[in-house]
Amino acid sequence: MKFHLDEKIWLIASFGVIIGMMLFTGYQTFVLGMGPPSGMETIDPQKVDVTAPFDEPGVYEIGENEYEVVMTLQLFSFTPNNIEIPAGSTVHFTMTSKDVTHGIQVAGTNINAMVMPGHIQRITQKFDETGEYLVLCNEYCGTGHQFMATTITVK
Repeated sequence: MKFHLDEKIWLIASFGVIIGMMLFTGYQTFVLGMGPPSGMETIDPQKVDVTAPFDEPGVYEIGENEYEVVMTLQLFSFTPNNIEIPAGSTVHFTMTSKDVTHGIQVAGTNINAMVMPGHIQRITQKFDETGEYLVLCNEYCGTGHQFMATTITVK
């Protein structure tokens, strides 16, 4: 089978691009540590209320201007419901769902994640500006889904 010179050039160039992209992705993953999360933490969704740290959801100060929010999501509500933190705080959210897949989205931030039963979701966000941030469930979770909201108040 004979190839035209143009066909050979395009074949070599396209294979070169594919190999280059694979090398670049490998470099990002192994050298820069930008791979997808692994070591996914799991929890028995039937025992959320008796499993630490979800047996005592709330807002905890863990350092200077650093807080941990342990949160459970269940049909149509977040626990804790209203969160208050000082401006300039870094907040580490540790979340799980008790029943169905929920979503969490905090308006005005980059927080947007799925929270699934049986899995622990961790997100960190710094809140520099004062105000009220609306927290919504953005995954349909049942007939009362539209009522699933709360606020984060930054003072």
